Amino acid sequence: MLESLSNHLEKIIRKQGDITSFLVYPLLIIVVYEVAMRYVFNAPTTWAFEATTFLYGLHYMFGLSYADVHGAHVKVDIFTSLASEKVQAILSIITNLVFFMPVTICLTLYGMKYAYQSTLGLEVNSTSWAPPIWPLKILMALCLVFLLLQGIANLLKDINSLKQQGRKVTP
Repeated sequence: MLESLSNHLEKIIRKQGDITSFLVYPLLIIVVYEVAMRYVFNAPTTWAFEATTFLYGLHYMFGLSYADVHGAHVKVDIFTSLASEKVQAILSIITNLVFFMPVTICLTLYGMKYAYQSTLGLEVNSTSWAPPIWPLKILMALCLVFLLLQGIANLLKDINSLKQQGRKVTP
């Protein structure tokens, strides 16, 4: 049951990561366009820098949960790697519940709050281009939801691992 739910959550995260990885292509196109406009035609745009910042920011935010599902975040496991699988699972559960979950829940709630307020005010960026930024804030809140879901999947996987360790019979 726990493993099935964990796998389902991870499948969602992998799919969103596969889809949002394509954000790199419009980012590349805009950068090449801006470089050509600036250095070939001596006519820089007013919007390209902001657009690339927005796209890169979204690419980064969507990548948080995707990196976590693949175990790509930096870990300092000098001591835990020497421990048994059971102790590793216990430590992982504790750190998830004490550090990861509270921080991620707070970030997600505040992200949703700011996205809601931004959407109500139809917030735009305070630059000469003045693009709407409320859709970006909604997407950033969604990225935090994905990160929270991945944290839940990790927690369920660790609990399941601990249960499996308890079922093993030592000779």
